[in-house]
Amino acid sequence: MSKIDPSLFHTHEHAPRWAEEPCPQCGARLELRHGKHGAFIGCTAYPHCDYRRPFKVVEHDEDVERVLEGSQCPLCDHPLAIKKGRYGLFIGCTHYPHCHHVADLNDQGDEEPPCPACGEGHLQARTSRYGKRFYGCSRYPACRYVINDKPRAEACPECGFGILAERKGQLYCPNKGCNYHR
Repeated sequence: MSKIDPSLFHTHEHAPRWAEEPCPQCGARLELRHGKHGAFIGCTAYPHCDYRRPFKVVEHDEDVERVLEGSQCPLCDHPLAIKKGRYGLFIGCTHYPHCHHVADLNDQGDEEPPCPACGEGHLQARTSRYGKRFYGCSRYPACRYVINDKPRAEACPECGFGILAERKGQLYCPNKGCNYHR
């Protein structure tokens, strides 16, 4: 068996910064260790020195925030920014803890058609817990009308139902008793 060349295992510019730091308590070398609660950085002189700190991997796109030039929050007049949240990208106010304005990045500003069931609310785009898009009344839970396909603010010419729905480029009447297609 041949000897291992120690020159292969030297630190270089891609080495983590903590590998070059000495222990702040005793001055020994720090190393990555694994415990039952995950990885941590600990001192190599362990039983004599008990220094340790959590090991956190920083993802580079974790804090995506780009300010949208020329856009203002409708609530507080601060600039808007594209941010990354747990459900994906969204547009939010840069004055966050004080202003909670949020807009969906996929929102195209279409008009919300009136709810055909109650006549008071509007059909808003919502996302189910499984990530599927649906449209529900803005007066929920008082009105529980929902539709899966995108609604249009046109009345059905055959039965007079308040909206038409769009599926695969075709319009149809979502009223169960009507078979109108266009």
